[in-house]
Amino acid sequence: MQCSAISRQPSAKPVWSGHSCPLPLTLVLIFVFSTFSTFGFTQDKPIALKGGKLLTVTHGAIENGVIVMQGGKITAVGAASSVNIPSSAQVIDATGMTIYPGLIDSETQLGLTEISAENMTNDLVELSDEIMPHMHTAEAFHAESALIPVARLNGITNAVVAPEGGDTLPGQDSFIQLAGANATEMLLIRDNAMPLNFTGDERRNKGGFDKRKFPSTRMGLATQLRQAFIDAQDYKSKLTDYERKKADAAQNKKPEPLAPKRDLKLEALIPYLEGKKTIVLAAESPSDLQTAVSLANEFKLKFVLNHIAHSQPVLDYVASLKVPVIVGPIYEAPKEDERYDTVYSLPAQLYKRGVKIVFASYSAHNVRNLPDQAGFAIAFGLPYDEALKAITLNAAEVWGVADQLGSLDVGKTANVVMANGDPLDVKTDVKQVFIQGRAIPMTSRQTQLRDEYSK
Repeated sequence: MQCSAISRQPSAKPVWSGHSCPLPLTLVLIFVFSTFSTFGFTQDKPIALKGGKLLTVTHGAIENGVIVMQGGKITAVGAASSVNIPSSAQVIDATGMTIYPGLIDSETQLGLTEISAENMTNDLVELSDEIMPHMHTAEAFHAESALIPVARLNGITNAVVAPEGGDTLPGQDSFIQLAGANATEMLLIRDNAMPLNFTGDERRNKGGFDKRKFPSTRMGLATQLRQAFIDAQDYKSKLTDYERKKADAAQNKKPEPLAPKRDLKLEALIPYLEGKKTIVLAAESPSDLQTAVSLANEFKLKFVLNHIAHSQPVLDYVASLKVPVIVGPIYEAPKEDERYDTVYSLPAQLYKRGVKIVFASYSAHNVRNLPDQAGFAIAFGLPYDEALKAITLNAAEVWGVADQLGSLDVGKTANVVMANGDPLDVKTDVKQVFIQGRAIPMTSRQTQLRDEYSK
């Protein structure tokens, strides 16, 4: 007998619609996964989630709603009474469930590390030089990381992969999707942004005075960064001049001019000098923040702010910059001279000043805690809707993918999460994650070990 839907009532066991035998929800989801989630293949049959509460992000919550996914896209969203479900669709009764867009972590090291204590598994940062913009996280990303399924289990479907701090310009980020047959499928945007770290930790002053090397001071950091961008401007000018002479030579049948020697380091900085890509500017203290922002403005860089948890005295200045801010991890301890809630209340303080915020885990091992961070911020004054946007639509807008991700809207990628409660409540269990309309296995190395040793 063909089963066409799942019916779930709070007071009853899930049953197949039109079938008399009850089935546990876990078996239902296994069936859905085995039918629709083969990586490397486009979703070829519509899936409709019916009867759940839809948190659309862009147009409010819809009680008793329907969302239809087909061909990896969202094709319909609305009240159950107004959406026509394709006759070929696999209908899942999501009564009692909450359905929301896949969550986006705005800075992680997913795929760059596996076991922190084992150097062979770490490709976090190249410390041989402080200025390394030509490094690419995409070239070290390990798609088979066991940490990725752990993150997916709590509804995270996309993330920015960034190098670890330690260099002022440590390399370029990548924007990934947490499912795919290989790194090529998972890397949605290569080199989508670049960190510029100015926290003071980048100074080469460890191990005593006799072991210091340039730059060992904040003055040195600023000078080195300025010289790097000046050199990149000069390199760009030479390339432009070469292209002009080359075109003139072709038009007038002259010998082609000699091309400038290629410099990958300077070449990598050009899109940022042109404002085509985003700098992620990290500074913790007020003085570092103002110095770094001044440097960014000097070269007309497009930037977002990062790691400003301890810049409370200059939040009005931050707001005046009119740029987004990445916050987190919200569990960071305050400094000795700060209030106990300095870090916890930062998201609310920024929001009250009109600053667009997004959340980040800054981790590979704790990405799963991303929605809990947003929920925690609510307890310290951040409005609920803004907390949810900070890990969905706001993040999609900051990283230039709002036309594809961040909300439940027709035409967007079908990255959808179905859970038994509010996404920002730590008691909520995610029951199924769909990425590009394909049901993802709700297992990880951790769940496998749990099941093995709880027999």
